[in-house]
Amino acid sequence: MRWRIKHIFNYSDERAWGNGYCNGGFHDKLPSGSVYFQEYFKHWIGVFGPGDKFLWTAGSINPCVSKTHIPVDLKNPHYITTSPDDGATLVSSGGTNKIYKIFPEKETATLFIDTGKIGLKDVGNCEYDLDGNIWVNEITGCRVWQFDSEGNRKLVLGQGTPGFQEKPAAFDKVRFNWVYDLRLGSDGNIYVLDSKNFAVRMIDLQNEKVILLVGSGKSGYTGDGGDALKATLGSNPNEHFDGPYALSLDEDGNIFIGDTQNHVVRMVEKQTNIMSTIAGNHKIKPHVRNDPREIDPLKLNLPKISSMDYSNNCLFIPEWDGDTIILEKIK
Repeated sequence: MRWRIKHIFNYSDERAWGNGYCNGGFHDKLPSGSVYFQEYFKHWIGVFGPGDKFLWTAGSINPCVSKTHIPVDLKNPHYITTSPDDGATLVSSGGTNKIYKIFPEKETATLFIDTGKIGLKDVGNCEYDLDGNIWVNEITGCRVWQFDSEGNRKLVLGQGTPGFQEKPAAFDKVRFNWVYDLRLGSDGNIYVLDSKNFAVRMIDLQNEKVILLVGSGKSGYTGDGGDALKATLGSNPNEHFDGPYALSLDEDGNIFIGDTQNHVVRMVEKQTNIMSTIAGNHKIKPHVRNDPREIDPLKLNLPKISSMDYSNNCLFIPEWDGDTIILEKIK
């Protein structure tokens, strides 16, 4: 599989609209195909309509970029998705440790899950599975939670302390180490970026086991061209959030890893489980923007890859310093 650079967005330091937002988009899975943007440090989110105009925004401040703003106590919005039942927008708020539900047509928002109140210490993503259940990764708490569509707790995976298993682990025995990202696969299973274990693991819902797919539990930058189970992902012990930051999957089950500390994007092919680097390079220039004319994905400067998303044959790569790069599959 080959990739090309479709577009490079350089954002202003102020991140004023017209130049974009570095904590860029999530694409919902509904036929509407809405694109959501979040301003992590300014505590609001928004959704785009025709002509890249904001249809509405929501958050603790009004950025005044849309006629409709929905007040909601967001702080450091972490993840955005859409409810398959009622079309409402679900957003996790890392700074308040809560999950909110936003109803754009009613221009209202409600507290959906007070994750801090039930003992979840550090909320990450909020992702629906194919049965309408909601999966939430507890980042530093080393656990993964399942809630029903009404927000009631159903299942907790992990012991609350760091751990790792190379062999398949039963739900009641599994352990993780700082889960940074969590996504639904096209096969209906939940995929977890077990970051401080430098691994990707799959929550096999039918067999109630957690299976290691990528990584050996050790850090490094090895494995391209070989079995992903023998590969290593990057570490920087000087970073509070060590390990890879970002995970995404396409419709064929290929896995994309934002290997943040190695400054590259890596892909694991579903059919072969072979690992490869598809963007970025190990030698970086901190705080240097990418040239919008660049055509080689392997020459991209990616000092700190944050959350990624895949949609419609394109991989969206936000870079913490202020670029977003869109890669497109070459058919």
